[in-house]
Amino acid sequence: MTDDTVLPLCARCLKTLKPGSGNFFQIEIHAVADPASPEITESPSLEAIRQEIQSQLSQLEQLSPQEAMDQIRRRVTMHLCNPCFQDWIEHPAGK
Repeated sequence: MTDDTVLPLCARCLKTLKPGSGNFFQIEIHAVADPASPEITESPSLEAIRQEIQSQLSQLEQLSPQEAMDQIRRRVTMHLCNPCFQDWIEHPAGK
């Protein structure tokens, strides 16, 4: 490593992590919105379908392209030192 190399920090305790030392985990989270087809309880009319599409488009106009994509799919990479990882893996949503 060179002097200007930026070392990762633990996402929980901010400890400096040294690649190659085996003292941390790289966590990759891939979240996807409900992939199932929507439930349709009755046969909607063509007009009802058009209204729903227009409603959805109106809502999307309020969002940036990144915000719209974040509602569908999101990837996050973080680093955790070994002690923080042990706690996180047992209770990923917190205690």
